[in-house]
Amino acid sequence: MRKIPAVNKLLEDPSVAPYEVLVGRDALRELIASELDRVRASESTPAFEAIVERLVLRAQERSAAGLRGVINATGTLLHTNLGRAPIAPAAFDEARTVAEGYSNLEFDLGAGERGSRYVHASELLARITGAQDALVVNNCAAAILLILDTFARNGEVVVARNQLIEIGGGFRLPDVLARSGARLVEAGTTNKVYLRDYERALSPRTTLLMRTHQSNFTIDGFVHDVTPAELAALGRRAGIAAVEDLGSGALVDLREYGLPHERTVQDAVNDGMSLVAFSGDKLLGGPQAGIIAGTRAHVARLRSNPLVRALRVDKVTIALLVATLRLYASKESRERIPFYRMLAAPLEQLRARANRIAAAAPGWEIAGVEGLVGGGSLPHARLASIGLACPSAHPGELAARLRRNERPIVARVDDGRVVLDLRTVEPHEDAALIDAMRGILPG
Repeated sequence: MRKIPAVNKLLEDPSVAPYEVLVGRDALRELIASELDRVRASESTPAFEAIVERLVLRAQERSAAGLRGVINATGTLLHTNLGRAPIAPAAFDEARTVAEGYSNLEFDLGAGERGSRYVHASELLARITGAQDALVVNNCAAAILLILDTFARNGEVVVARNQLIEIGGGFRLPDVLARSGARLVEAGTTNKVYLRDYERALSPRTTLLMRTHQSNFTIDGFVHDVTPAELAALGRRAGIAAVEDLGSGALVDLREYGLPHERTVQDAVNDGMSLVAFSGDKLLGGPQAGIIAGTRAHVARLRSNPLVRALRVDKVTIALLVATLRLYASKESRERIPFYRMLAAPLEQLRARANRIAAAAPGWEIAGVEGLVGGGSLPHARLASIGLACPSAHPGELAARLRRNERPIVARVDDGRVVLDLRTVEPHEDAALIDAMRGILPG
């Protein structure tokens, strides 16, 4: 027992002492006490250096806990587990000004009296989408819940059977409908839905016709579907709101970037949908938010729902969203949004970066790879890209070592290789990538 070091000796050790600032003195003392308890319970006392090494490892794990920035080398641009869309630095510059001081969040500077927090984004959203009005809440699921609570409580909602989706986190449309107090009425079959199916489903209790985005899957082959314009026209004839959950929320035609067409918010508005719900942190490239664009009358009813207060967004989210939307003024400014900058990066540019990185990291080879858009959009679309690959008998362990890097690197394991896709790695992250790669050799 005399060989067991004192707490103070460990606290003052040069390898341990820096963690007092990183994890706090009390937390570091707790770690030391716990480690010494483990030593006392062991059959033999480890060397002082071994105790310090294990203590430093535990302190590193404690200091690394919580939300951290990572390098996304997976090739999935909108990676749900990695925070979806990275936000444009220009948007942060604007949000910082708002967050660091007071703002006109709910103050009308012209009238000198109380205003609405929603006006800051609604006018810009209406101009971009072509809708009459818009409302922002905290995410797209909240947007759907608000719509259902406002228009469909104790009523019936008609949804095509092929659109009764479940997305990440167990979010199931039938469950949300049930929780909102609405009754689901299915139209058509899994593979074929006709307008007459919707017409037969109508009753005096019908309050909404709903269309949803088929996130992460497609139905092909012997199929038929009702066009959005047909559904919207039926809603107008029946005096019932037609609502579309677009999910990803594209504001531009992705064919500009060599991808298949993804239905845009403008498409839905032009087709006559009463309300269109979509996300702010997917194809839009902004912060997490649920956006509802639509007719002035329908959005006004949403604003009058007391539930809006529970679902509202804060000043930083509004500032980030507005600043991101302003970047849609031109294609050049739009590509200051990281998602579109990555999407537009030419293969020649990626290959040049790969050559520089490979030259500085022996054992890694340049490889042609394919990435994904992600975020539930375009489930079959692949993005040609350039990456670096390290063949290994134990690729999972090498990928785990990259994740333990000071700036964690999330890679892909493919065919016995660790693969780093440069399309989702920002150029300013190349130096950190090289440092980590030098410690990962084939084996």
